[in-house]
Amino acid sequence: MDRIDDGLETKAGAGTDIAALFAEFSTAFEEFKRTNDQRLGEIEKRGTADGLLEGKLDRLNAVLDGQKAALDRAKAERARPAIEGKGQIADGEYKEAFSAYVKRGEEKALSIGVPADGGYVVPAEVETEITRLMTHISPIRAIAGVRQVSGSVYKRPITVTGPQTGWVAETASRPTTTSQTLAELSYPTAELYAMPAATTAFLDDAAVDVGQWIADEVNAAFAAQETTAFVNGNGTNKPNGFLNAAKVAESGWEWGKLGYLATGVDGALPSSNGADVLIDLVYALKAGYRQNASWVMNRKTQGALRKLKDGEGNYLWQPATAADGNATLMGFPLVEAEDMPNMDEDSFSVAFGDFRRGYLIVDRQGVSVLRDPFSAKPYVLFYTTKRVGGGIADFDAIKLLKFGES
Repeated sequence: MDRIDDGLETKAGAGTDIAALFAEFSTAFEEFKRTNDQRLGEIEKRGTADGLLEGKLDRLNAVLDGQKAALDRAKAERARPAIEGKGQIADGEYKEAFSAYVKRGEEKALSIGVPADGGYVVPAEVETEITRLMTHISPIRAIAGVRQVSGSVYKRPITVTGPQTGWVAETASRPTTTSQTLAELSYPTAELYAMPAATTAFLDDAAVDVGQWIADEVNAAFAAQETTAFVNGNGTNKPNGFLNAAKVAESGWEWGKLGYLATGVDGALPSSNGADVLIDLVYALKAGYRQNASWVMNRKTQGALRKLKDGEGNYLWQPATAADGNATLMGFPLVEAEDMPNMDEDSFSVAFGDFRRGYLIVDRQGVSVLRDPFSAKPYVLFYTTKRVGGGIADFDAIKLLKFGES
């Protein structure tokens, strides 16, 4: 139990009681606001704030982060259904055969699930559950566009510029219009793997739901790896992250690059009117994208932006209004992705955009499992793989904030 001077705490005893966790989070944020108001008042009067007050604010920030993480875990746990529950009889024969393969290594009746690169394909319900659980854990997957494909590469034509149009009189001649410009975006899939281990005694337990066990074991590992790639991946044996795209100042934006605005200060927001650059970033995005836009940043950057107020003294950062919602910044949902860089010199620590249109995740159908009882005796290893790709889908749908002079 982590306790701070003002009595606020992250309560492990709250368990998965979402209402209690949400109430604690709301209480902590109210105390955060009171403390930050004191800090700002001291800065206004004396030019600096008391160190004890700054320390208390940092601890409150940590409490908010811890309670938010606990709330997220509780929501994911509540959303998890049983896979092989009573009444699910579709494809039952294959599920039974797959369970026998996982538990005892029996391979009969599984030939229909053998992919070209070895292993056995998990039942459809297990694949769906793995993807669903990953969506709860992977912040980028939760907001990006997702497409399932059967091949190893997905190619998508896109219109960069449309045909020339105009108004003419009824009997006037029609000038020849300029042809539209098309480009092709390619999304190769790469292999993502996890290797959970189990004892023979565990697998022999008749009560073990092997499909749920595999889904639980691999989803966190898959989600962590793919989130890193969706943000920073270089496209070599992994997806292309959106921060790996070419970048250009918004004033010189062109297709194929992500536009950015600079804060004007290395590694920080401006000391006065720091919120102005965030407002500018919001309106750098076209209205058609802005209505479905989200902020993406890591925990430390979010902690810094929690302290900002608008000209009327209202906090720009607001907690979720319901337990299953997202915090907001300037009214737009805020998504926490720890793979985003910290605020540093020339870092691109904040992204804002319509990620559903701006970033595409490609899932190849099929999750395969290869049973290995030999490499780590007395444990049985399960080499579990799926193929995932990703990359920018619309370079105009995402904007970045650069913490630098230009």
